[in-house]
Amino acid sequence: MAKLNANKIGLTLGIFFAVLHLIWAILVLVGVAEASINWILPLHFVSLTMGILDFNIVNALILVVMAFIGGYITGWLFAWIRNMLK
Repeated sequence: MAKLNANKIGLTLGIFFAVLHLIWAILVLVGVAEASINWILPLHFVSLTMGILDFNIVNALILVVMAFIGGYITGWLFAWIRNMLK
Protein backbone atom coordinates (compact mmCIF):
# COMPACT_ATOMS: atom_id res chain seq x y z
CA MET A 1 0.00 0.00 0.00
CA ALA A 2 1.40 3.39 -1.00
CA LYS A 3 2.23 6.08 1.52
CA LEU A 4 -0.08 9.06 1.76
CA ASN A 5 1.38 12.40 0.72
CA ALA A 6 1.01 14.40 3.95
CA ASN A 7 1.31 17.75 2.18
CA LYS A 8 -1.44 16.93 -0.36
CA ILE A 9 -3.76 15.58 2.33
CA GLY A 10 -3.06 18.66 4.46
CA LEU A 11 -3.77 21.01 1.56
CA THR A 12 -6.96 19.14 0.68
CA LEU A 13 -8.35 19.34 4.21
CA GLY A 14 -7.11 22.91 4.64
CA ILE A 15 -8.88 24.06 1.49
CA PHE A 16 -12.03 22.14 2.41
CA PHE A 17 -12.19 23.69 5.89
CA ALA A 18 -11.40 27.15 4.52
CA VAL A 19 -14.18 26.91 1.91
CA LEU A 20 -16.72 25.82 4.55
CA HIS A 21 -15.81 28.82 6.70
CA LEU A 22 -15.83 31.14 3.69
CA ILE A 23 -19.41 30.00 3.02
CA TRP A 24 -20.26 30.81 6.64
CA ALA A 25 -18.73 34.29 6.30
CA ILE A 26 -20.77 34.84 3.14
CA LEU A 27 -23.94 33.78 4.99
CA VAL A 28 -23.13 36.38 7.65
CA LEU A 29 -22.44 39.03 4.98
CA VAL A 30 -25.76 38.48 3.18
CA GLY A 31 -27.72 38.30 6.43
CA VAL A 32 -28.95 34.71 6.43
CA ALA A 33 -26.56 33.25 9.04
CA GLU A 34 -28.95 33.66 11.95
CA ALA A 35 -31.78 31.98 10.05
CA SER A 36 -29.40 29.12 9.24
CA ILE A 37 -28.46 28.70 12.89
CA ASN A 38 -32.10 28.91 13.97
CA TRP A 39 -32.88 26.11 11.51
CA ILE A 40 -29.95 23.76 12.18
CA LEU A 41 -29.68 23.87 15.99
CA PRO A 42 -33.13 22.40 16.73
CA LEU A 43 -32.29 19.52 14.37
CA HIS A 44 -29.51 18.69 16.85
CA PHE A 45 -31.83 19.16 19.84
CA VAL A 46 -29.95 22.32 20.84
CA SER A 47 -31.45 25.58 22.03
CA LEU A 48 -29.10 28.49 22.61
CA THR A 49 -29.58 32.17 23.16
CA MET A 50 -27.14 33.87 20.83
CA GLY A 51 -26.89 36.38 18.08
CA ILE A 52 -24.85 36.84 14.95
CA LEU A 53 -22.48 39.81 14.95
CA ASP A 54 -22.21 42.24 12.08
CA PHE A 55 -19.94 41.18 9.24
CA ASN A 56 -16.32 42.25 9.63
CA ILE A 57 -13.91 41.58 6.76
CA VAL A 58 -10.89 41.26 9.08
CA ASN A 59 -12.66 38.65 11.22
CA ALA A 60 -13.79 36.83 8.08
CA LEU A 61 -10.24 36.67 6.72
CA ILE A 62 -8.85 35.47 10.05
CA LEU A 63 -11.61 32.84 10.22
CA VAL A 64 -10.82 31.48 6.75
CA VAL A 65 -7.04 31.51 7.30
CA MET A 66 -7.31 29.80 10.71
CA ALA A 67 -9.68 27.20 9.28
CA PHE A 68 -7.16 26.49 6.52
CA ILE A 69 -4.30 26.16 9.01
CA GLY A 70 -6.32 23.88 11.29
CA GLY A 71 -7.42 21.75 8.34
CA TYR A 72 -3.88 21.52 6.98
CA ILE A 73 -2.48 20.43 10.35
CA THR A 74 -5.29 17.89 10.80
CA GLY A 75 -4.76 16.42 7.33
CA TRP A 76 -0.98 16.36 7.67
CA LEU A 77 -1.21 14.61 11.05
CA PHE A 78 -3.74 12.11 9.69
CA ALA A 79 -1.41 11.19 6.81
CA TRP A 80 1.65 11.07 9.07
CA ILE A 81 -0.06 8.78 11.59
CA ARG A 82 -1.44 6.58 8.79
CA ASN A 83 2.03 6.29 7.24
CA MET A 84 3.59 5.45 10.61
CA LEU A 85 1.09 2.63 11.15
CA LYS A 86 2.00 1.05 7.83
